[in-house]
Amino acid sequence: MPLKYIWEIPEATIAIGYAHGFLFILYCILVIPAKIDFNWGMKITLLVLLASLLPFGTFVADSKVFKRAK
Repeated sequence: MPLKYIWEIPEATIAIGYAHGFLFILYCILVIPAKIDFNWGMKITLLVLLASLLPFGTFVADSKVFKRAK
């Protein structure tokens, strides 16, 4: 966003936006096999998916859920 609004380079946000969208969808898709492999209940699965919507939520999920699953 700083590239677009401060330095007026809107092209950079297009590439970053596509990458961000792709990684978001990939994360959501990969939660399903993780749920199966680690035998998560619906509560943990929904919390992990919710973490993808919150800023820095995946870092919290990593420390609280993913490290315990190993």
